[in-house]
Amino acid sequence: MPNSEFPGTGGPPEENAIEVPFSDIAPETLRNLAEEFVTRDGTDYGAVEKDLDAKVAGLMRELESGDAKIFFEAESGSINIVASRRLG
Repeated sequence: MPNSEFPGTGGPPEENAIEVPFSDIAPETLRNLAEEFVTRDGTDYGAVEKDLDAKVAGLMRELESGDAKIFFEAESGSINIVASRRLG
């Protein structure tokens, strides 16, 4: 499922953004980050709305498969999740 569920993901990260492996993030923190991301304005899940757990599970599958990556931008202190296909 190559990022079909998360069309609201940003484009390529800023040049000075640092990739953060999802496995380096504490489980509770990762869950909080995933919840915040999937509830951002602009994310569209199609004709059938999914509950929060389903959205988070879908995002976790994308992170685990490498179809999405987490980036931290130190200057702004922002964190974003980006579709891998947008990186190339």
